Amino acid sequence: MKLLTFRYQNQRMPGVLSEDMTRVIPVSAFGLPYPDMLSLIRSVTPEEMEGLRSRRAELAEKEGIGLALTEKCAPIPCPDQDVICLGINYMAHAEESARFKHEEFNGERPYAVYFSKRVSEAVADGGLIDSHSDIVDSLDYEAELAFIISRDARNVPAEKAAEYVFGYTVLNDVSARTIQNRHKQWYFGKSLDGFTPMGPWIVTADEVEFPPAREISCLVNGELRQHSNTAQMIFGIPHIISELSRGMTLRAGTIISTGTPSGAGMGFQPPKYLKPGDQVVCQVEGIGTITNEVR
Repeated sequence: MKLLTFRYQNQRMPGVLSEDMTRVIPVSAFGLPYPDMLSLIRSVTPEEMEGLRSRRAELAEKEGIGLALTEKCAPIPCPDQDVICLGINYMAHAEESARFKHEEFNGERPYAVYFSKRVSEAVADGGLIDSHSDIVDSLDYEAELAFIISRDARNVPAEKAAEYVFGYTVLNDVSARTIQNRHKQWYFGKSLDGFTPMGPWIVTADEVEFPPAREISCLVNGELRQHSNTAQMIFGIPHIISELSRGMTLRAGTIISTGTPSGAGMGFQPPKYLKPGDQVVCQVEGIGTITNEVR
């Protein structure tokens, strides 16, 4: 099932996409009191989720709104905590990152790299990536699979991690490389306004194998830049949830982005950075596609 956030008649609300993907049914049409996606994730019961699945065909006819008549929003437009991200979580990307920083790489990655990304408002599919050209000269893209925590998680064993995944979405971890490296940490260079395109929806966890093994790709102006499979992640979702929850509570609604494969702009010689007018398409097989233009 695909859940999305959309705007219709000046109201932003969560909805369920019809099976033919042409109509969206507001969650309120199911008699549920959730005004936004975060409140739905945190409070929806298994019985209510089953009602969304079983009644969507019926309500698509009666209450559905043509998807073309709505304005797309990111599925969680305004996260109330920073997005947790994995750095260099595909081996080939670890190699190109080391080359970019003129560091030696011995092929060993014993520990995951975590960082956070501030998101004032996530950019929807079809939205614009702000180039911030007054301060950024090295704008880069990173196609990633992201997942959303379904309920508060603490001390979760790896074998139970699937029980804490609400669903999956596509995220572009837009990065300003010069700023990222100048400050010797990644927070500022990855957190500028407009640097988190996400969507187009959340695919619920029951529709995706665990852990996911899906093709992931990024095209810039039609040129394939990134292509891999999420099965190639160094640290998979069971490890991520288990390790992080040992020392911190992962609240329901937390977004975790799992890292990007090789082919980022910084990995080319010379680098292929984004510029205004470029079109960036990030896709994860069976999850969705987001298309954004740089302004």
